[in-house]
Amino acid sequence: MAERPDLTDTELDGLFQAARDTAPMPSADLIARVIADAEAELEPGVEPAAPRPGILAAVLATIGGWPAAAGLATAAVAGLMIGIATPDTLQDLSGGYFAAAGYQLEDLLPSYGDLLGEG
Repeated sequence: MAERPDLTDTELDGLFQAARDTAPMPSADLIARVIADAEAELEPGVEPAAPRPGILAAVLATIGGWPAAAGLATAAVAGLMIGIATPDTLQDLSGGYFAAAGYQLEDLLPSYGDLLGEG
């Protein structure tokens, strides 16, 4: 490559900008030949495979779709609320099981009263 010491930095920047602005495009003949070669490599009658669904779509399809996911979310929230705000009847019925081990059910599970502030 021949060096041209007579170019200034501004002129050189202008040449580089002109080279960036004019991106080389392949000719229509080259594109046609590439497409013809690609079509020749395809097996006749074989369609390209459809994209596979994602993991979330597969899980939703396994459990029954969005209605089943809504039911599971509702059950999870209900279970969380029952766990946090334990009914007194449950504490009375199951309190004897843990008393033998030296624990009360209140020691193991929080109740609704624990969530209330004092005062």
